[in-house]
Amino acid sequence: MLKRIILLLIIAGQATAALAQTTANQPPKSLDSVVVTGQFRPGTLRNSAYRVKVISSELIRARGVTDIGGLLNNELGYRFSNDYALGETDLNIMGMGGNNVKILLDGVPLVDRGGNKQSLSQIDINTIERIELVEGPMSVVYGTDALAGVINIITRKTKDKNQFNAYAKLQEESVGNSYNFLDGNGLHQASLGGDGSFGNWRAGLNFSRNDFGGWKGQAPLRAKDMKPKEQWFGGINVGYSKDNLSASYRLDYLNEDIYTPGKYNSNNNTALDADYITNRYTHQAQIDWRPTADWNWSTSVSFQDYKRRTETYLLDLAGGTKTPSLNEGEWDISTFRTLFGRSLATWRINNRLSWQPGIEYKRDATTGQRIEGNPVISDYAFFNSLEYQPTKKWLIRPGLRISHNSTYKAPPLIPSLNLKYSVNDNLDLRLSYARGFRAPALRELYFNFHDSNHDIVGNPHLEAEYSNSFNGSLSWQMKSSEKMQINAMAGAFYNAFNNRIDMAVGAGNVYTYFNISKYRTAGFTTEHRIHTKRLDASLGFSYIARYNEFHDSASLKETTGKKYAWSPELNSNISYLVPRINITAGFYYKFNGRLPVFAVGTNNNNEQIIYLSEMAAYHWADFTLTKTLFQSLTLQAGVKNIFNVTRIQNTLQGGGAHSSSGPSLMAYGRSGFAGIRYQFSSKHKNQ
Repeated sequence: MLKRIILLLIIAGQATAALAQTTANQPPKSLDSVVVTGQFRPGTLRNSAYRVKVISSELIRARGVTDIGGLLNNELGYRFSNDYALGETDLNIMGMGGNNVKILLDGVPLVDRGGNKQSLSQIDINTIERIELVEGPMSVVYGTDALAGVINIITRKTKDKNQFNAYAKLQEESVGNSYNFLDGNGLHQASLGGDGSFGNWRAGLNFSRNDFGGWKGQAPLRAKDMKPKEQWFGGINVGYSKDNLSASYRLDYLNEDIYTPGKYNSNNNTALDADYITNRYTHQAQIDWRPTADWNWSTSVSFQDYKRRTETYLLDLAGGTKTPSLNEGEWDISTFRTLFGRSLATWRINNRLSWQPGIEYKRDATTGQRIEGNPVISDYAFFNSLEYQPTKKWLIRPGLRISHNSTYKAPPLIPSLNLKYSVNDNLDLRLSYARGFRAPALRELYFNFHDSNHDIVGNPHLEAEYSNSFNGSLSWQMKSSEKMQINAMAGAFYNAFNNRIDMAVGAGNVYTYFNISKYRTAGFTTEHRIHTKRLDASLGFSYIARYNEFHDSASLKETTGKKYAWSPELNSNISYLVPRINITAGFYYKFNGRLPVFAVGTNNNNEQIIYLSEMAAYHWADFTLTKTLFQSLTLQAGVKNIFNVTRIQNTLQGGGAHSSSGPSLMAYGRSGFAGIRYQFSSKHKNQ
């Protein structure tokens, strides 16, 4: 059934194996990793005032993933949902939706059309050096949308002078039981790139193609449950550094085509096909200058041009003709252009006190047939933080952000306070309070769409959502030797949201957006890890509660007796190097517990009721093998979605433009993959 995949597995040799080969011979470094997200200056995980998770390039390769979503779905507190109609996914972190998460590329926020984080699937994973995850509000440092946390995607750059690197990668996957070699059914990824440095200059170039053939599933006739998607990536970067000055420029380009084959109409032998085509240009320029050992100044400027168009055609399957379908909403071009600038200085006043002031400017402009007018939104902010270390054990970091928006009412003051206390050489305590906010999306302010199935208008009078959040964690580490390290963490959080933006029926029976909702999340997490020369194993557990205004319903309390809806999660990652054959085996598992949600529905008498809906629990696991040959050739193979997850039972009655009751589509079932990667590096003399 998967003859070609099996053939590739055999070619991949005695098994194929992952990354751990490159790290297994190194001493443990988990808390010695250097992080930059939200820091005054690059520093180790242990010295950070925030609890930061790092996903390394080694782990990314070991997982054999083709996009960021496939990587994050194993993290505690991270869940993904699908939009069948648009062929897109969104994420949820610690009980909070994707519109509360800030996505950064090298510290610069990425543009999305609305609340869904399309940008996560529109980044070439082959260019990523590591990903830094910070959970909890980061609005003082990064502004709007950073209520749930920040995902900072850091790209690969040449670090050594006078060095040249090149790589080529090919990976083939089945989609459930469907696969064709190199093209068509299945998932096909090819990537090529290189970078190098000469003297004070460096430059890089990369190209990639992802081709997903879609998945039939239970869709009728020629339609597909998961839409075929083809992506082309391209990028260049150049940089210059000398003494205390460094500057860089980066351009990333994406072309994406999500194809939606329509259902066959037997009455007239026709079908309605649509393409959702995205072109995204992301320009970034950054400069860092350190005039003295105590002063540092950095500036980032970005311009993003994001265009998405819809093309719909009527196919006459009997006559073989294809003509544009001109019904409402079937041809549309939406553009989003964002100019972003950020400048901050870091001044080490003395050995105990540092100060970091900064300014930020953002301009969003959009046009489109479904957008009312040609709106432009400008946002101005000043922020500053202090880091005070009264003793070696204490680190105190207060912060304040002052902002003004040209369109919506933004919270004028956003405070935060982070405390870190080193109990002893092995144990650290972190406590924090932060206020966060989320700006209304352009779609929520100015969206205007009417057809036979939709009656939606935006609300330009919306205010920003805001939250009060409390976080605490205990982190413990023990190094019994340079060859073994044990880490453990226990944390808890509570978030209270106000002015939450939700869709509701307004005047004239038309749906629009209002600041009407309250929402809360709470929970705790515990994680454990052991790292040795051959073994890297982790085990984590989280228990997350969600609350909305429906929880206070008297009728609901009578029927359920519950105020919070709790959901458990468990994950474990294990990689082991088999030294005799020099192969690393990796097993990556996560249990997503049942997900309860309180919602509004109707009973048999068509009366509105509040009820407890639920998405069923499911298990997810991947297995990979990786083997490195000749220090430059890596072969990899494995099985993804071992438990064959496709649809998950969901008792939600519906709601939202593209949601539905019944089983929710999560994945396309068990699949196999195999890949090969060639990496070349050389040093040259600077003449």
